[in-house]
Amino acid sequence: MQPAGPDSVLGDFDGAEFEEFGVVTRFRREGERYWVETAGEGGARGTYEVAYTFGVEPLQQYLIAFPKGRLQSLTIAWDTRRRLWFSLYPDERLAPDDPLHWTGPLQRWNSMCGECHSTQFDRGYDVESGTWRTRWVALDVTCQACHGPSAAHVAWAESLPPDGPVPPDADRRLAASAGQVEVCAPCHSRRQRVSAEPVAGDALLDHYVPELLRPGLYFADGQIQDEVYVYGSFVQSRMFERGVVCSDCHEPHGLGLRAEGNDLCTRCHAAEPEPRFPSLKRRAYDTPDHHFHRAGSEGARCVACHMPARTYMQVDDRRDHSLRVPRPDLSARLGTPNACTGCHADRDDAWAAGVLAERGVPTPPHFGETLAAARSGAAGAVTALVALAADRESPAIARATALGMLVGPASSGDDALAGVLLEASRDGQGLVRLVAAAGLEGVAPERSTPALARLVSDPLRAVRVEAARVLAGLAEPALSGPQREHFGAALDEYRDGQAALSDTPEAHLNLGVLHARRGRAAAAERSFRTAIELQPDFVPARVNLANLLNGRGSNDEAVAELRRALASYERLAALMPASEAADAQRGELHYSLGLVLAETGELADAELELRAAAAGLPGRSRVHFNHGLALQQLGRASEAEAALLRAEALAPDSPDVQNALAIFFFQQGDAEAAARHAERLVDATDGAPAARELLERVRAAR
Repeated sequence: MQPAGPDSVLGDFDGAEFEEFGVVTRFRREGERYWVETAGEGGARGTYEVAYTFGVEPLQQYLIAFPKGRLQSLTIAWDTRRRLWFSLYPDERLAPDDPLHWTGPLQRWNSMCGECHSTQFDRGYDVESGTWRTRWVALDVTCQACHGPSAAHVAWAESLPPDGPVPPDADRRLAASAGQVEVCAPCHSRRQRVSAEPVAGDALLDHYVPELLRPGLYFADGQIQDEVYVYGSFVQSRMFERGVVCSDCHEPHGLGLRAEGNDLCTRCHAAEPEPRFPSLKRRAYDTPDHHFHRAGSEGARCVACHMPARTYMQVDDRRDHSLRVPRPDLSARLGTPNACTGCHADRDDAWAAGVLAERGVPTPPHFGETLAAARSGAAGAVTALVALAADRESPAIARATALGMLVGPASSGDDALAGVLLEASRDGQGLVRLVAAAGLEGVAPERSTPALARLVSDPLRAVRVEAARVLAGLAEPALSGPQREHFGAALDEYRDGQAALSDTPEAHLNLGVLHARRGRAAAAERSFRTAIELQPDFVPARVNLANLLNGRGSNDEAVAELRRALASYERLAALMPASEAADAQRGELHYSLGLVLAETGELADAELELRAAAAGLPGRSRVHFNHGLALQQLGRASEAEAALLRAEALAPDSPDVQNALAIFFFQQGDAEAAARHAERLVDATDGAPAARELLERVRAAR
């Protein structure tokens, strides 16, 4: 990042034009000042001066200074190789109110970019005035961004004789060690920040939480899909497991590689391996016997097979750092990409798998099979997820992903899952403990509280604050004196971390949820409304605000917020590919709206929303149950029966469902069916008096 000027601007500002979706953007120069004329806020045309350049190769972006201290990144960028203007979103017509529009919150440098591209960066956002007073020590990444505070280093350096040699025990903060990866990870990962003031060199989970192997970000086998940078794939690799660190391949100060081409890899993978890695096989790797390609060809490059690339930002190729052996056999089963057919596009996965099998390439079990089965809802997936979560030989990020996939609305109250989460809360991997803490939110307080009370004093901040978030509002009086102190300190860390991100709607959403859990409704409402002010299309804030309004009986306002949330979601979903996850999110919104409409007595509208919810959430028994009740009240008996029976098929032991079916058939005059479901109700409730009373009434009628 540099101030815009003749030495930094690479793009064509000599009257060049670029058109997309009928909008013409013009670039011009006046002396040493650079200007862009385009559609800005609200779609109105304006002329904007370029304040900074951002990037050098393979593309350069341009930052525009707006009032109140924010810097916005143009989504038309300069391709420094082909020397032409191009759109970062060529297939998307971004409306002026879209968060991805160049004037929107997702293109705001202060919030989205500066933390990793500058040194000692402070957003400096003031909530009351909506103003950024962003500060930095250096516009670029300098020594302290990676090496941390330097006072001790400077004192050490000043203690040396002025003309003497540097002693062999020189102060080297980044010697090769497992910790080095976590120095690089904050900026080379897709992650969320959890602390107020990150410190370079601290454990990653003291300040950040990396994204797990979620659909849309990673393929089921862990290969990169969206722009996730490097950390999440590298920590899946055997190289990471055996102690390889970033500087083994990358020169961090010169920004180049340690060697070119295959020489980079054969420094270690050779007949005489690097002594640091004694488990490496002694063999010649850069030969056709190993890579199966003609020497010197594109296919003979190590990275072609072990680090296939994907293109982001239209022109920027990034390599997958999981450093895996190609697995076309997995691709054939899971639909994931592989390096073989990525190059041999005229062949299929079965062909590639056959070639590797003929050459004796092993195909061991892979965690991707478990994650793919869980994503598709396959039978037996839960058992496999439990096994993966407990498998200490698998990468921690895969184990944490499996644990997170076990948790959801359908698993709430599951005793077996509670046991898995409680066991995971003692795991040696912080990421697994973190996911366990989050999952304990769905476990009965009498079982979860002891584990959460222990986790609020975890050595890693991310685990502490997540445990405190879940514990807040549950059972504080049950904590001992020391536990209460640890809980209070961790909760303060959580609040401080959110406050440091106060220019994002997510931070205010999180604080609002915390206020609501602790019974502070007015503070919660303020936080939700602040989140909406920052980003009107931020659906989660509107949903939580609607729930708050519904809780205090303001149902008309709640309905209005949910309708706005649905409209926002549909606008955003139109920009994304269709998926089961998108259908489920849409279903959740329809479900919330349907329940509130049912409360207000607007049954016809409620039924429409619950019908849409059932379509988006076909595996959720409770949705079909509520839909069936609405249909029953509307007098649509056959449809009500079908919906209630779908609910029963998904949750046959649900007392609510059996009760509803017994009453439904009783009212329909089918005493035999009513008795059958009343008997199941008695079994499901262990003979509760109300269930027995209903059964007696039905039997008497029969």
